[in-house]
Parts: sequence; C-alpha cells; structure tokens
Amino acid sequence: MNASAVESVTRAEYCVIACAEAWRGDGEILASPMGAVPSVGARLARLTFAPDLLLTDGEATLVGPDGEPEGWLPYRRHLALVTGGRRHVMMGASQIDRFGNQNISCIGDWEQPTRQLLGVRGAPVNTLNNPVSYWIPRHSPRVFVERVDMICGVGHDSARAAGPSATRFHRIPRVVSDLGVFDFATPDRSMRLASLHPGVTVDQVREATGFALTAPADVPYTRGPSPAELALIREVIDPARTRDREVRA
Repeated sequence: MNASAVESVTRAEYCVIACAEAWRGDGEILASPMGAVPSVGARLARLTFAPDLLLTDGEATLVGPDGEPEGWLPYRRHLALVTGGRRHVMMGASQIDRFGNQNISCIGDWEQPTRQLLGVRGAPVNTLNNPVSYWIPRHSPRVFVERVDMICGVGHDSARAAGPSATRFHRIPRVVSDLGVFDFATPDRSMRLASLHPGVTVDQVREATGFALTAPADVPYTRGPSPAELALIREVIDPARTRDREVRA
C-alpha cells in the first residue's frame, strides 16, 4: 500500500478504525457488530490487535475473519455469554441521549407513537449484562436527542437510578458516528466528544447534536489506518466496499 493510498483514506475507513478500537483490550470475548462498518471493524480487530476475539455468522457458528467455521455456538451458550458479560455488542440507535440511553422502539409518545421501529428487543439485557457500544452512520439532532422517547438500551443515569444491580456490569465504551467518536469520561457520565474524524469540526458536531455536548479544548483526530490495516480493509475484508453504503462522506 503506497503513501498516496494512505492519504486518500475515506470517512468510512476512519469509521471502521474507530469501531475496531471498541474491542481493543477485550480479550477472549464475543463480538456482536450490527451494521456493515462495525462488522468490518470487528474483523479488522481480530486480524490485527485482538486475535482472541470471537466472531459469529449471526446464527450458531463461530467463524474466522474469512467466514470459515471455527466452532459451534448454540443459542443457549450464546445467552450464557450475554448474561455472563462475555460479549461486547455494537448496536445501532434511532435515538441516543447525553447519558447513553438508546431508543430503537418508537418515535413519539408510547401510547400513540408517530413511528413504530424495531421494538425493544434485547437492548435492556445487553446494556445491563455486557459492554455495549453504538454505531450511528448519520449523526443528526434527530438521533442525538436531549431525551429519548423510550429507553431501550440503558444509559448511565438510568442504570444509576436503578441501583447496584443495574450498574454492576453496565458499560458503554464508545459511540461512533460518521462525524466522530464519543465516550462518557465526564464526572456525571454524560457524553463527551473524544475524537473528530478528519475533515470534521467541533462546530459541525455541536450543530448536529440535540444536546449540549462536552468537548475538551483540543479534540484529537480519530487515528487513521496503517498501510497494513488499509490493505486488509480494502483487499481482504471488504473488497466490495460495503462500508461506503453506510457512510456518504
């Protein structure tokens, strides 16, 4: 991979790197990426700095980065990993607020919503039993809201209000969007801008966020892929460029 290729890194490829970094240091844990960019990121992590990461085909088989079967993961065993905290999910969010509460169920009042979405599904169990990060391919005030219309994934304030039983295994390592990376490294565990993707400004992020966002005086840029990582993304993991379908820039 030559220098010019590295210089032409796309926004989608920065997002892949940011998603991959969510699993850094997790060890032997089941990765459950939801979406094209997180899936490419999880496979990249497995091929580089997270060799112990477990990947599945989304059904009952453990697979390698090439998709070849490596083991059997029946549903009962999958649930045991979830409830035991041995899984790190990267979910989507129709809405997410400053404390990391996530909504994928409905928009508007619960009794008469303006839009019906996926439903609560496994979001509460995920967030209370194992690490959950989020991938938001379209950062906007409609997604990053002051308060979600319904809590599906449990945020820091909601877990804290529920007491020790809810906070024991609760962890939201990061939120990745097409504009930057966010964490909750603040005194009240509210969302903080951790890094900007190159070409994005803090003002752009603030304008696209529906709540007052904490940001340090100097926000770093999201790290770019190394030549080896870029070659893996483009030539091995995602030659069909599925990542570009989720990120426009």
